[in-house]
Amino acid sequence: MDYSLAALKLLCVQLKDASETPSQNALTLGGILFQRAWLQGILVSNDGEGRLLLDDGTGVIELCLSADFRLRHWDLGIYVMVIGGYFVRPGETPMVKVHKMVDLSAYPDREAMWYLEVMEAYKLFYQPLIEEFL
Repeated sequence: MDYSLAALKLLCVQLKDASETPSQNALTLGGILFQRAWLQGILVSNDGEGRLLLDDGTGVIELCLSADFRLRHWDLGIYVMVIGGYFVRPGETPMVKVHKMVDLSAYPDREAMWYLEVMEAYKLFYQPLIEEFL
């Protein structure tokens, strides 16, 4: 994992436009290289084996938990922040291999704020790079 590449603040629907780069161990979204995605949403499924489904209101993504995160009990319906490596899997639900996961349920305003954070990151950072790429 190349930690010099920023974790992009994204919505699940935006990840549908990401594509793998042939020569680098990264993905590209409108010309922006990345390996990690920063998402927030509600846990809607837990198989008990370290695989969860996160719904952010724009789509669903599978979360693959490492052993450290499997030790914690993750209740359905909680609102979480997740950062991790993003993997495109043709014919399957896209997946994030979780590096960091935090329960934000105690902060009910976080969900509304998240959409604003993603919009701000897009307008200030991603959009100028995408326009330059085009």
